[in-house]
Amino acid sequence: MSFAFAVQYEDKQSAARLGMMHTPHGDVPTPVFMPVGTQATVKTLAPRDLERLGATLILANTYHLYLRPGPDVVAEMGGLHRFMAWRGPILTDSGGFQVFSMEGLRKVTEDGVVFRSHVDGSEHVFTPEKVMRIQEQLGADIIMCFDECATPTDYAYSKAAMERTHRWAERCKAAHTRPDQALFGIVQGGIFPDLRRQSAGFIASLDFPGIAIGGLSVGESKQEMYRTLELLEPELPRHKPRYLMGVGAPEDILEAVARGVDMFDCVLPTRLARNGAVFNRTGRLNLRNAQYTRDPRPIEDGCACYTCQNFSRAYMRHLIMSDEILGLHLATIHNVHFLLQLMRDIRKAIAEDRFALFKDDFLAAFRVPDEQVRARNRALRGSRKAARSGAKG
Repeated sequence: MSFAFAVQYEDKQSAARLGMMHTPHGDVPTPVFMPVGTQATVKTLAPRDLERLGATLILANTYHLYLRPGPDVVAEMGGLHRFMAWRGPILTDSGGFQVFSMEGLRKVTEDGVVFRSHVDGSEHVFTPEKVMRIQEQLGADIIMCFDECATPTDYAYSKAAMERTHRWAERCKAAHTRPDQALFGIVQGGIFPDLRRQSAGFIASLDFPGIAIGGLSVGESKQEMYRTLELLEPELPRHKPRYLMGVGAPEDILEAVARGVDMFDCVLPTRLARNGAVFNRTGRLNLRNAQYTRDPRPIEDGCACYTCQNFSRAYMRHLIMSDEILGLHLATIHNVHFLLQLMRDIRKAIAEDRFALFKDDFLAAFRVPDEQVRARNRALRGSRKAARSGAKG
């Protein structure tokens, strides 16, 4: 069965819509959140856990799987589905974001990108044609064009990267040979309306079966991201799925769904879990806090996930503080459940013509981390990354 997508219902008060994607490995109702399995595994979760949680589509990373174990190994093992024992649909990104985040370790040319492996320092080249070959060996249901992700607030860089992304998209389409894989194009252009409209028009003209929105949630403010999505909504083909890459905070998902986005992915639920943080309807809880030492409640009252049905905040804090692997597993189960349940609730609200009310009620109760705290944390992560790179050099 080849890829197909249909819009089934449109919200009367926003651009939110219900849809259904058909893939060779199953159907996917949209809007959908994809848990991220960077290296052919969603960290701490087995495929049976994902099935029980109701995941319908997961993401794997081309860059990481290219380096380890290598696309030839995955192909010899029967492709990603058999290799990781996941029976449902898979999407692979192109590795472009990972390559372009390696500042100082890569060189961009018109032909592609020369970069050094973060694993052993060896030199590699990604071209649009090579990235297509790798993704075809991996065998995902949905694959992505190779694009250049630019600093979103730099106009000159955004324009040059967008134009190169367009040329690479044409090369990716020409190199793509597997009809059982749906190749998505990627819209770039930073936060600049003229560039985004130009990119949306060009990528739409290539008639890919789906369109991704790249280069957001990479340093711009939330309001800049929302404005960009709002201006893009009427520019994108209505009859094709729209995928906002790398976004998974609940507040961002709701705002993006209201602006016509159908697909999301992010490492946030697993990364937070590894740091002892969990979602609930009031925001995020840091289970390392001493206030949970004797707290008998579950992470969230009424939550149907295995973690909340069986364990207290006190026990979860004990596991996290003791560096027990079970704590990471249980926290991840809850966080992934939370986002998948949010998507189920969103779809139900759209179908019942009450999405706007649902969105407002959710956001009124959900405390979003302070923007300044997030900016500080990003700066700290950047400085640590620079220090590590310098040490390696």
